[in-house]
Amino acid sequence: MTTTIALITGANKGIGLATARQLGARGMTVLVGARDAARGREAADKLRAEGTDARFVPLDVTDAASIAAAAELVEREYGHLDVLVNNAGIIRADGAGLPSQTTLDTLREVYETNVFGVVAVTNALLPLLRRAPAARIVNVSSEVGSIAVMTDPAGALFALTSIPYPSSKTALNMITAMYAKELRDTRIKVNAANPGYCATDLNHHSGFRTPEEGAEVSVHLATLPADAPSGLLWGYQMDAGGGYGVLPW
Repeated sequence: MTTTIALITGANKGIGLATARQLGARGMTVLVGARDAARGREAADKLRAEGTDARFVPLDVTDAASIAAAAELVEREYGHLDVLVNNAGIIRADGAGLPSQTTLDTLREVYETNVFGVVAVTNALLPLLRRAPAARIVNVSSEVGSIAVMTDPAGALFALTSIPYPSSKTALNMITAMYAKELRDTRIKVNAANPGYCATDLNHHSGFRTPEEGAEVSVHLATLPADAPSGLLWGYQMDAGGGYGVLPW
């Protein structure tokens, strides 16, 4: 029986680690992508102790050589990839976070991980995803990347005014839609996940949802059946009073 292989970027903590744990519980071999070797190995060790077939894969999504080495490892050891979860992400802001205070250095830093890194990793691994019976690509986005949500005066997020992180997720949403269009005649499905406001290091643990709850969204999209849609932003619906469903772009 062919082993189902899942690679998660930024999987050493938070939603990424919870996603790895939940996919491992479904019997998948989990590749723990992390740029920090010590933390990555620690996460993989923890997952193995819990019964998951886990392996640390050094992966800095902002480094071309690191991405190429990770792709070569998957090629050499497994020959294919069933699930790619582009989970790695960062938040940065200048001053009070207002658009008028945003520096280009901060914008470039955020885009290197949240946007350019996703494209680089996906392109490097796409040949391996094409070899899988029915691969799934999950891009971990956010409701703050939805222009419709962020510009709704009655919405919970209307007060948030910032460029780097929200716009990076808007770009990621378009990236998701474009990959879904390119791959529409294949068995690969590409969707963007909205985990909701989860308590992680990203927001100093201020979120009201747990990493495990956020991971449920990525896991759902990573295990979609053959007749499921592709090219959607799907997940937690804050303005709809909770629950899961499709969010507007």
